[in-house]
This record gives sequence, structure tokens and C-alpha cells, in this order.
Amino acid sequence: MTAPNFVILYVDQPQQSGAFYSALLGREPVESSPTFVLFVLDNGFKLGLWSRHTVEPAAAAAGGGAEIVFALDTPDAVDATHADWSGRGLKILQTPTDMDFGRTFVALDPDNHRLRIYWLSDGEQANGEQK
Repeated sequence: MTAPNFVILYVDQPQQSGAFYSALLGREPVESSPTFVLFVLDNGFKLGLWSRHTVEPAAAAAGGGAEIVFALDTPDAVDATHADWSGRGLKILQTPTDMDFGRTFVALDPDNHRLRIYWLSDGEQANGEQK
């Protein structure tokens, strides 16, 4: 089986969510229509934003049931990203916190999808753990 390389989030307003992610990711979508917006990141990962009102079969799930996770290289980068995202007006669900795996915080997108930023501590990296 191949590894997953594409996540679709169900959103209320794809164009508005597309503008949010365009600013957050620092790139324009590769596809944009009234019901769907697609981003392709440098590592090949794809992020789709599909209108929850037109997806078939209909989706019952709302935002917050999963997380998009961004790994950073240092704990200072976690804090800097928190300051940047707070300054952009993102709702912060968890401020920067040291946890057993490293430093992390959680923000929400306009549809309440969780966005986790983290740095994996050296001890966890040495153990080969992926959290």
C-alpha cells in the first residue's frame, strides 16, 4: 500500500478557507473553484478544501476531530510561529507547552480544524518515536 499524501478538510466557504491557507502556507492554490481549493506543498503533500455542502457522499463530521500537524526544527521556532499566528488573529486553543514529546501549540482554522505545531525533543528523536 502506498503512503497517504492528501488530506481533504470539509469547510463552509472554500474560497474564504483558501485565502486563509494561502496566507498561512505562503503559497497560492494550484486549483480553485467555488466548491474546492487545492494546495500542493513542497514535499508533495496535498491539502484540499471541499465545501461541506457539496461533498458526496455527505459528510457529517465537523472541524476539530483531527489535526494537521507541522513539525519545526527548534522550540524557539514553535514560539515564533505561535507569535506569528497569534498576530494574524488565529484562535489559539493551546499556548506553547512543553509536553513529554517536545514543545507544541494548537491553533484553529476558520472551520475549527486543529493545526498543531510541534518540535520533537532530542530525547524523542533519539528514540525514533514519531508523535
